Amino acid sequence: MTISNRQNLDTADRFTDNIEQRERVGKIFEKLFLLGLLTGLFVLALLLFDVLRVGLARFLTLGFITETPSRFPEVGGIAPALIGSMLLGIIVILTAVPIGVGTAIYLEEYAPKTWWTSLIEVNISNLAGVPSIVYGLLGLSVFNYFLGFGPTLISGALTLALLSLPVIIVTSREAIRAVPDSLRHAAFGLGVTKWNTIRHHVIPYAVPGILTGVIISVSRAIGDAASLIVVGAVSFLTFNPGLFNRFMALPIQIYSYITRPEPGFANAAAATIIVLLLLILALNGTAIYIRQRFSH
Repeated sequence: MTISNRQNLDTADRFTDNIEQRERVGKIFEKLFLLGLLTGLFVLALLLFDVLRVGLARFLTLGFITETPSRFPEVGGIAPALIGSMLLGIIVILTAVPIGVGTAIYLEEYAPKTWWTSLIEVNISNLAGVPSIVYGLLGLSVFNYFLGFGPTLISGALTLALLSLPVIIVTSREAIRAVPDSLRHAAFGLGVTKWNTIRHHVIPYAVPGILTGVIISVSRAIGDAASLIVVGAVSFLTFNPGLFNRFMALPIQIYSYITRPEPGFANAAAATIIVLLLLILALNGTAIYIRQRFSH
């Protein structure tokens, strides 16, 4: 055997050993990631079991969803908080989704690639990680005082819309960016205008990804409590809220219940958590259904 052949064999053996070592390391990390996933699911299952164990009986109590709160833990309900959360979610969807998707379309399809556009993109990405309490302070300054809405439901809804906007913009941009350029070029080759190409081809193709961002952002907004506390949400209300009235929300109701010393309020807090979970699951299920319709 010549020296060159022996060197080639040694190189091939080292290459094979390197591949086998990478495969072993990959399998180790695969098992570690699976262990992390199972651990998270186990903790989540324990939390859900504890919430159901404590609050299911109270959740099934007659009038818990339809009555107003009471200072006695065994009676009363969460109707103002439930209606407030539903109105907040609807207003967030109606305001944040069109603005967020429109901004994403402009940045991806129309905006010139200049330093100013790059600066805007960086700021939007940074805003997606800002704590919700900062948005609460912004909403307090702009909507409560500057625009004069006061501590009303519309102030809380617009604050949550600001909280949701960066996530919607970032995820919508990624979904639009994932649309193949060949789809655009084919439409342009047939003489289709840019707006019609975006409306009839790009947006339907990107809808599944856009709705994923909407699900994440709206779910975060409905479950947020810090910004609503700053804006002026109350913990006790004896009437159903309107757009320009004081308001409650399910996270505030949960916080109010768990801070009370009477043991019966722990059951009411767990039951309210069940209602909040069902509300978020209903919104997510609707968005997933729409996403699946557009995926086919």
